[in-house]
Amino acid sequence: MRFAFNGNTAPERIIDSEVVIIGSGLAGLYTALNCAPEVGVHIITKEDIDLSNSWLAQGGIAAAILPEDEPRFHFDDTLAAGDSLCYVPAVQTLVTEGPKEIRKLRRLRVPFDLDDYGDLMTTREGGHRMNRIVHAGGDATGREAVKTLSAIVLNQENVKSVEHTELIDVITDPGGALSGVLVRSPDGSFELYRTRSCVLATGGIGEVYASSTNPHTATGDGVAAAIRAGAECKHLEFVQFHPTGLFDIDGKYGKRAFLISEAVRGEGGLLKNSRGERFMLGQHELAELAPRDIVARGILAELAKSGEPCAWLDVRHLAEKDGAPFFAKRFPTIFAECTKRGIDIAKDLIPVYPVQHYLMGGIKTDLHARTTIPGLYAVGEAACTGVHGANRLASNSMLECLVFGRRAAEQISAAVSANADDSGEYAFPTVPERPKLELGFGAERAKLQNIMHANVGALKSEAGMTEAKEYLTNLLNTLESGYNGSGDYRALLNIATVANAIVEASLKRKKSVGSHYVINNS
Repeated sequence: MRFAFNGNTAPERIIDSEVVIIGSGLAGLYTALNCAPEVGVHIITKEDIDLSNSWLAQGGIAAAILPEDEPRFHFDDTLAAGDSLCYVPAVQTLVTEGPKEIRKLRRLRVPFDLDDYGDLMTTREGGHRMNRIVHAGGDATGREAVKTLSAIVLNQENVKSVEHTELIDVITDPGGALSGVLVRSPDGSFELYRTRSCVLATGGIGEVYASSTNPHTATGDGVAAAIRAGAECKHLEFVQFHPTGLFDIDGKYGKRAFLISEAVRGEGGLLKNSRGERFMLGQHELAELAPRDIVARGILAELAKSGEPCAWLDVRHLAEKDGAPFFAKRFPTIFAECTKRGIDIAKDLIPVYPVQHYLMGGIKTDLHARTTIPGLYAVGEAACTGVHGANRLASNSMLECLVFGRRAAEQISAAVSANADDSGEYAFPTVPERPKLELGFGAERAKLQNIMHANVGALKSEAGMTEAKEYLTNLLNTLESGYNGSGDYRALLNIATVANAIVEASLKRKKSVGSHYVINNS
């Protein structure tokens, strides 16, 4: 199906914009920040500007900023984590240009944590062979970066923020180039933003799965709209499950899993089973600091062996360092959440289990964030630059937002200047009208999530993926045969579209690699 809207849909308002950015996380904000000041920008976000994966990001930003570190070391670690499926020019671009983006954030007064000498404090996370992760607010790097950038960007004269507005579809002209985006405003009316430059910075796809660290808004809207528009996607089979989601023993803290950052293991946190044994020893030379896919599978194997619902993270030895409180200062957000749940980190083990966290693939882009549709760009988690390959190296994601968001802005600013006389006029597409669809959208959404989590999760099987494909084919046929004007319908349509693309990509890749692990393959 080409469009998510119905045949009787017509935009009630048409707004001309030089650049439309869908999404207000780090990638979207940094793109807007780097657009030329004479370029008019609309930032459109589905909820408030502070609800995004970036805002929730506890980890840091990886960059070779220490004198003993070099971009080539960062390059090697990235390729190793990605099982050599990374796009080498993209990785080279990331690690080479990354340090200057960190310097720029410091100039913009992002409150990075500093040591006693006023230098950037760095730590180590899984897959990194040396300290190169900078962080802010201990374990609130995403929140602090987004707060700082949003305060700057939203006060720029060339930027307008449009909140509580939902992306419906990407519109193209008869030649296949971008000509606009259709959105739904807070009052329920449809608006057409007529533009020749749109950036999809819509974040993750966590709502495809039953348990995720992503916010409830992560329904894959940008990826789904790009798929409907015919944009090429890549590496959708590579879905990262974070090994240490906080296990909800009492089942009373909601669907979104709280993340226990990998930086906790970077500081010395140890994974143990119920008998107090470190089960990651001998599974990888880096043990608890192995790449995330290996640790996640290690936990699942241990749970399958023991029949228990969760593993345990031991940080009791980190409560204090040098006679002073350490964990509460280094990880204030995690400490507060554990305390709220009655976990005393000085005495108790933290219950953890793997949860969906990040999509390594997405809308295929080049080194300037351009998709295969002229005028359509993608940045951040919605994009596949090729940096991550089969498995994302910890804390490379926010760096990717910065490097390729800035590159997108430079490309867009040049394109807007070169095409200043192009108004992007065209006729609004005519689509067939579909009958009203009645369906239990909430129940069907939960069913889809459970099927994906069981069959297309951290462990996959040919039979399970085939079962998921059959279910999704039938569901999409139902959703596309009718129409319902509710947000629940559109969310389920987007989730099912992305889930189907993930399953198709997973079925095509026969051999296990990185986060794509097929248990009945050798």
